[in-house]
Amino acid sequence: MLLKENIPVKYMVGKIKGELLLVAGYAVMIALFHKFLPDYRISIPIAVPAILATIISLLLAFRSNQAYDRWWEARSIWGAIVNDSRSLTRELTTFLDGDHAACEEIEGFKKRFVHRQIAWCYSLSQSLRKHDPYARTEKLLVDEEVKFTHRFTNVPNSLLKLHGLDLKLAYKNGWLNDYQQVQIDGTLTRLCDAMGKCERIKNTVFPVTYSLYIHFCLYLFIALLPFGLIEYFGMFEVPLIVAIAAAFLLVEKMAIHLQDPFENKPTDTPTTAISQTIERDLKQMLNDTHEGERATAHTVANKADVYYIL
Repeated sequence: MLLKENIPVKYMVGKIKGELLLVAGYAVMIALFHKFLPDYRISIPIAVPAILATIISLLLAFRSNQAYDRWWEARSIWGAIVNDSRSLTRELTTFLDGDHAACEEIEGFKKRFVHRQIAWCYSLSQSLRKHDPYARTEKLLVDEEVKFTHRFTNVPNSLLKLHGLDLKLAYKNGWLNDYQQVQIDGTLTRLCDAMGKCERIKNTVFPVTYSLYIHFCLYLFIALLPFGLIEYFGMFEVPLIVAIAAAFLLVEKMAIHLQDPFENKPTDTPTTAISQTIERDLKQMLNDTHEGERATAHTVANKADVYYIL
């Protein structure tokens, strides 16, 4: 994912460079044919390619809308992952409690749990893009956790399994009560749902027959266009045809890129950047827990003094 406000023109043109060269060569060939072989000229009414252009525009508009819906759903899902990751960390840092002897063990438990959640975000991001699911997780998982995940094909799912086992351990040790355990389990369920939705988008391909139909109509339109413009523009029809073809081809390429938001392209959902944001926020929440507790206690003490005076 390339996080840039403006995608370079060179990148966009590069995606259709081969097609544009073919279109330019074809247009030049038709123009030369009409110029040097006037007895064999072929001319068709401009209304024919115009009707095709209208049909193609409707088809491309529908496909672009459907592709954008898939992209926006993916972005919404990862927005929910951000919220649930923060909620999970807040619940862990505020719910977990035990006697003084278990304080150090609880702190280690929180750190391990939060770091595993960060690793889950990175692992899910990499898995959706068919990359190494252990990338960026080396310093977040302990050796035992890595060994456990190697038993699973779906690494993010194995990390959620470890979340559930740790939650069971915390409840068994008395660090959580019934309501707290149910609340955290609900957050884990939402994370699991988000993972399943991302996998559904990734594994559901756009109908191939629909793409072939658009391709056929588009190339038929480009093939007929020179015969409709040659009588009006002569050799100047070549750059005009290239420009018109580029507009239609770019819209089609845009739809193709948007329909799969997990392909590591500039139009992708920025899952890596979102995971980095999650890592920053969760580590800050984890490290500032004790300072927040002291600040809360100080505030409560001050309020108690005021109430006592009143």
